[in-house]
Amino acid sequence: MFKRLLFLFAKRYRHTTASRWIILVIDLITLAVAFGITEVFRNHNNSLPIEWVEVIGKYLILATLSIFCYIGVGTHRSIIRHSGMYDIYKILLANIIPIIALSAFNIVNNNHPIVNNRYTPSYNELIMTFAIQIGLMASVRLMLQRLYNDYVRKRRPTTNVIIYGAGAAGVIAYNALVQDPLNEYRIVAFIDDDPKKTDTALNGIHVMQFNDVLNEQFIKQKDVKLMVIAIPNIRLMHKQAITTRGLDLGLTVKAVPHISKWINDSFNLNQIQDVKIEDLLERESIRLDNVNIVREVIDKVVLVTGAAGSIGSEICRQLIQYKPSKIIMLDQAESPMYDLQFELKSDEPYRQYVDRMEFVIANVKDQRRMEEVFAHYRPQIVYHAAAYKHVPFMEENPYEAIYVNVFGTKNVADLAIQYGAQKFVMISTDKAVNPTNVMGATKRMAEIYIQSRSTEQTHFVTTRFGNVLGSNGSVIPLFKKQLAAGGPLTVTHKDIIRYFMTIPEACNLVLEAGAMGEGGDIFVFDMGKPVKIYDMARKMIQLSGKHGIEIKEIGLRPGEKLYEELLATKENNMPTYHPKIMRAQVRKYPIDEINREYAELWDLMPTLDDRRLVAKMKHIVPEFKSNNSIYCELDHQAMPGDN
Repeated sequence: MFKRLLFLFAKRYRHTTASRWIILVIDLITLAVAFGITEVFRNHNNSLPIEWVEVIGKYLILATLSIFCYIGVGTHRSIIRHSGMYDIYKILLANIIPIIALSAFNIVNNNHPIVNNRYTPSYNELIMTFAIQIGLMASVRLMLQRLYNDYVRKRRPTTNVIIYGAGAAGVIAYNALVQDPLNEYRIVAFIDDDPKKTDTALNGIHVMQFNDVLNEQFIKQKDVKLMVIAIPNIRLMHKQAITTRGLDLGLTVKAVPHISKWINDSFNLNQIQDVKIEDLLERESIRLDNVNIVREVIDKVVLVTGAAGSIGSEICRQLIQYKPSKIIMLDQAESPMYDLQFELKSDEPYRQYVDRMEFVIANVKDQRRMEEVFAHYRPQIVYHAAAYKHVPFMEENPYEAIYVNVFGTKNVADLAIQYGAQKFVMISTDKAVNPTNVMGATKRMAEIYIQSRSTEQTHFVTTRFGNVLGSNGSVIPLFKKQLAAGGPLTVTHKDIIRYFMTIPEACNLVLEAGAMGEGGDIFVFDMGKPVKIYDMARKMIQLSGKHGIEIKEIGLRPGEKLYEELLATKENNMPTYHPKIMRAQVRKYPIDEINREYAELWDLMPTLDDRRLVAKMKHIVPEFKSNNSIYCELDHQAMPGDN
């Protein structure tokens, strides 16, 4: 019967917050209890009857002073069901002030009597009463909080959680989880790497070692579903190892962000973030010789082609902070350029450089328009990121791939020489190495051309790297869309592997390599370990918490190969002063041969004959062997007129 009444009461007042004045009255009642206990102990050996007038007088003095202290400190303003350490602090403060005030009054009253001492509490009475009162006030709040959690709050299925990190952030994460009004979390263990903390308790929860918790037996026995990494300044490699272990055990993994990302320096449950696949593929931050880049860029006119793309836009963001006198951002894509312009003119720290920015709509394959741009701005440094990059599309459209990637690059390179640019830096790809598709072959042809064009005045530099995380059209955004749609996630082959690098890291290395290049160089970036796309898809499903989504193998696309290379078979690499940048030793082509071959290819362009165009490409780049493509048969045919 009692539980039934309690349930009905709870249902009625579940979302009601107790009046602050009711809390104040409860505190005064507990003060009366505390003082009563004190008086009982003080008089238990005294045979004389209790002087009730004296007791009531002392209580009224205590209560009057306490009311002012409780209201001043605000002990009655807290929401009881969310009470925490700060509320305990306020209780301590509100009860220490009366002790100090009445003790001072007693000292003054003993030296200069003001009122009858029989109505002022003694030192012993003060200390004992308020010590008991502190315990009673805290106990009442904890009891009401427990009653709310057990009977009033709407019950939901409980999620068992482990928190990695038994420091301050771990305590904050604990409080955020247990006080969540929408979900029911039960913390079953803390994990900490500090051996001094293991075998201790935090909020009554056992602090344990990594291997004692993150094993199948413990996870299954405790039915753990969620792990929260609560070490805001954790090393990247350590976070990746912890996350991978958790995912392998079937856990959902979340993390507390760095304190710099907390809202107004405070923390709430919404700020516990999902760990993303990018976090597992990211590498430790690189250190650049900024002096080199500053010397290269400061007070120079810089042109960035393909400025609205993933790589081009990040190059612009980084370059602008090195204070070029002017940065010309050029792209043929109108809408992405508008977005970039809005961002750079609106957001910090870029908007302070608005007077240095120029936004130009142009296509690199338009020779007359590009000459107009060079003649008007006279760029001293060119970063050439404009290119078609999607393998299947370019396999179907060789004409456009050649026009933009080969002759567009040739246009910009020739104009750089004509108008006296000091340096030309081209963004290439690992698909240019032993190419198996049209896109990769066109990028290799662009490399060959600019490598042959270096002069004493204009230095040409190529940077070559693999896939970048989150770039437009890359696999991760595709997987995210497929996850949002409920699956399946599609991979072309279960064994396909790729190298990955973050966009900022790739662009950092482009700037550094561009600064160190002396002409005719091809720089290869350390891409780390290759990643299986199938494993990436599996981990993305685990991170999303949407278990049961299928991964579907759909077969290699035209021109696609199982793995990418950073160096061709006849190439070697040499170290540079930067540990993540290597200089490739590649075959160099005579300029006369290049001019003749490219002129012949240009003469074929008006035919729009894809087979003849691709056949000529294979003649220029002998290592170009098509894979899973309609052009495979051309690998066994000779070009017309070849001996």
